[in-house]
Amino acid sequence: MPVTSSTRLAVGEAFARRDAAGRRLAEDAERIARACRDMAARFHRGGKLIVFGNGGAGTDASHVAVEFMHPVIVGKRALPAMALGNDAATVTGVTAREGFAEVFAHQIRHWADPADIALGISPDGACANVLRGLETARELGLYTMALLGGDGGAVARSPAVDQALIARSCDPAVVKEIHVTTYHVLWELVHVFFAQTVPPGSAGSETGEPETSARTAGRAGRASEGDGDRDVEAVR
Repeated sequence: MPVTSSTRLAVGEAFARRDAAGRRLAEDAERIARACRDMAARFHRGGKLIVFGNGGAGTDASHVAVEFMHPVIVGKRALPAMALGNDAATVTGVTAREGFAEVFAHQIRHWADPADIALGISPDGACANVLRGLETARELGLYTMALLGGDGGAVARSPAVDQALIARSCDPAVVKEIHVTTYHVLWELVHVFFAQTVPPGSAGSETGEPETSARTAGRAGRASEGDGDRDVEAVR
């Protein structure tokens, strides 16, 4: 069957949607790098990454966790991470007794330490259990992040989220693809900042916060020297 002009147009439009979303992600490079800096500091403090989401976002959570735990690039350091949807018995058990809204919050209360990082993934920002998990994490002192879609929803508006990155698209496929790209960038830059961070208790550092020059911070995505306060930004 020949490829018609309308088919070529449809293919072009499909790639244009992805190209626009990818360019907007790149425009948010500085804030993404800042999040990676803060994540690296938490790892140096002995923290771990706790990731969670529903359905397809749950498989993203598993993907994120395994990439940190078992890097596919030889020579990259393994960093502790876990996905809260991986244990079906725990998920169904908590759901049966406490309700689905508590499925992540319950696990965070029992698994998390204050030095940890909580990353919630929600394609529309409207997942009540993801929000509840992030709220619980914030109460416990974790650094909280969210990968969101649409307009960011209730999760983006919550004061419990330190860093929210929003793929501004109504197309769930595009949101998914932007999320995959985003967490691959997070993984890559966390390693950049981890290598530049002075560990707690070592000479020259009392806190384990990253010590980077303006030049090296620029190479890592023009990361600013901000204080790590709540920073909700959109990948428009």
